[in-house]
Amino acid sequence: MPSIEQLLNQATQQLADIHESARLDAEVLLAHVLKKDRSYLRAWPERTVSTEELADYQVLLTRRATGEPIAHLTGWREFWSLQLAVTANTLIPRPETERLVELALEKIPDTARWNIADLGTGSGAIALAIASERPDCQLLATDQSEAALTVAKENTKRLGLENIEFRLGDWLTPLKEQEFELIISNPPYIPEADPHLQQGDVRFEPRSALTSGKQGLDAIETIARESRIHLNPEGWLLIEHGYDQGPEARSILESLSYHHVTTGKDLQGQDRLVLGQWQNT
Repeated sequence: MPSIEQLLNQATQQLADIHESARLDAEVLLAHVLKKDRSYLRAWPERTVSTEELADYQVLLTRRATGEPIAHLTGWREFWSLQLAVTANTLIPRPETERLVELALEKIPDTARWNIADLGTGSGAIALAIASERPDCQLLATDQSEAALTVAKENTKRLGLENIEFRLGDWLTPLKEQEFELIISNPPYIPEADPHLQQGDVRFEPRSALTSGKQGLDAIETIARESRIHLNPEGWLLIEHGYDQGPEARSILESLSYHHVTTGKDLQGQDRLVLGQWQNT
């Protein structure tokens, strides 16, 4: 039977023509099969794998070679230092969305008792990150997918967070007549005809969590318009958008009479989110 090092070299070659992250993918999948972390692979490169482990690994490699996301193969994705279960029913949490959490936390005082809504929560990533950092706040997370909410609830239970409530429904409909100091969302924002939808990991993610109208702005406009009746005076709205949608997103909020409308940039310096304050005068 091959050693860990031999197996990783073979797997890297197998994935090299398909994924730039071939070595990393090979390590993550083998660590998953062995139920170890990646440091174990480096510490014990001479260890041989069993016949069963080899068979399981080959199945995962074959699936990865077809483009299936690593998060779907392992069932996990780290977000904000939280290990989150993910499935094909949820959007895979991405690093750029952590910037959305960062800016939200800048607005929320450490000891605040705010009511906060997370719209289209998916795996619960944003709500869970904020709930873990601001335990005195109460989070209400919504999603139109019952399957996604099941995943989010399981993540919440496993992480032991008790300041989140989940409700089934489209965007702000489940909020009823409640008001919030902050409303946050990472909605779908890819244009329906975008060719990137046929490439990479997104081919395996729910289309409803990715696309929103011809220009990709329908959900952003709906959330911005309807949030006005659910924001307390001086309340904030934060929405993630595509890297090239900054001007359009700002224009939407400004046309709806939000104040202090600004753009937040991601780690690459690209426009990534829009925020505005509602002043109901």
